[in-house]
Amino acid sequence: MSETHENRLKRLQMRSMRRGIKEMDIILSRYADAHLAGMDAPALDLYEALLNENDQDLYQWVSGQAEAPQELGALISEISAHVQGAD
Repeated sequence: MSETHENRLKRLQMRSMRRGIKEMDIILSRYADAHLAGMDAPALDLYEALLNENDQDLYQWVSGQAEAPQELGALISEISAHVQGAD
């Protein structure tokens, strides 16, 4: 049985706010609140791949302390801009 779009959004929202470190809980839950509903299936696939990454790596990428992998670079930049209020 396949997951409905609504259930997928709820699951991704939950995964965004229940991470491992509080900083990423805050960053990703706020980003998800603002953007998940407007994402198409490929964008949701990419966001879900990002959620599979380690929190320490994600934090370094979002904060600019380390370079993100190329396939996640644009999404990380978007999340960073959202954190900085440029969104």
